Amino acid sequence: MGAAAAATVVKKEDVITSHPQNNVSENIFLKIGTNLHHRPDHPLGIIKNAIFDYFEQKNPGKFRKFDDLYPVVKVTQNFDELLIPADHVSRSPNDTYYVSDEAVLRCHTSAHQAQLLREGNAAFLVTGDVYRRDTVDATHYPVFHQMEGVRVFEPEEWEGAGLDPTEYAERELRAELEGLAKHLFGDVECRWDTAATFPFTDPSIELEILYNGEWLEVLGCGVMQQSILEDNLAAGGGKKAWAFGLGLERLAMVLFNIPDIRLFWSEDERFLKQFKAGDLTTTFQSFSKFPPCYKDMTFWLSDEFTENNLCEIVRGVAGDIAEEVKLIDEFTHPKHGRTSNCFRITYRSMERSLTDEEINKIQDQVRADAVTKLGVELR
Repeated sequence: MGAAAAATVVKKEDVITSHPQNNVSENIFLKIGTNLHHRPDHPLGIIKNAIFDYFEQKNPGKFRKFDDLYPVVKVTQNFDELLIPADHVSRSPNDTYYVSDEAVLRCHTSAHQAQLLREGNAAFLVTGDVYRRDTVDATHYPVFHQMEGVRVFEPEEWEGAGLDPTEYAERELRAELEGLAKHLFGDVECRWDTAATFPFTDPSIELEILYNGEWLEVLGCGVMQQSILEDNLAAGGGKKAWAFGLGLERLAMVLFNIPDIRLFWSEDERFLKQFKAGDLTTTFQSFSKFPPCYKDMTFWLSDEFTENNLCEIVRGVAGDIAEEVKLIDEFTHPKHGRTSNCFRITYRSMERSLTDEEINKIQDQVRADAVTKLGVELR
């Protein structure tokens, strides 16, 4: 089946609201609707279509494909329907972008899993942009792209194989995903980490591949928790399913040797022209290495301070020239017990040299925003 598409026009007032729990920034809103995975010549589009091709070749017409679903979802979709505990850290506004107390920007494409099961889909792939408040470094970005896969099995399938339903679903899952790894990376050695735990699968496992002499984690997956099937799919109690989730940026960084996650958002032709639809053999060639600019800021902590909150401020002011935010020193005063942190902020453009004047202006704004928004006391 072809990709199932729905309009994803997102208005600013739909995501940046006056609700007291809203923490979506202008910087994040401007990324919504970019849909890098829709561009066939972009590394993320190349990876997505290669995965689509693999599943279509192996299971013609079996998997329904969705890659344009609305990114604002209910809290229940993002967490409760996936059995994520009420006290789980991922529910914190420190980690998640809340539109209101009832809606979020999806943290994972798994947020659509239960709804698609309720609509009667028994095999599907969902690709989309996902949003998480996170640190600033070469491998983390507040917007990235995931693919969710689900397949449901009928009793006659595991009975015909002479296996119990969980054993059968796990066997099929391992074979499907080892085949996918070889489709993307060549004839690589695979191994499985069975110590993984996810709230929505049991058993849960992670696939690792030996690539360029290193063992790399590729994706997490498992046999879907039976209650998710029973609650959302007609006659789901008599069926079994597997589910997996993978990050497109992670795979593309490994496959194409892309060193910095910010590059995926570059419109520089020196980056984009290196990639071609359908070609998995490209090795990214660095086109520039402009010097970094380091700025340290030291302050007494406040109740409102978290590292993620500081990173949001830095990204909101500096955008993609913010390369890293790193804690380099921590001090607790022996008398009054207050704690001071020193963070080093690295600024670097991948496309041009930065001037002292513009960086000083940015740093001054970061310092001012840290005081007004986080209540820290600068030293």
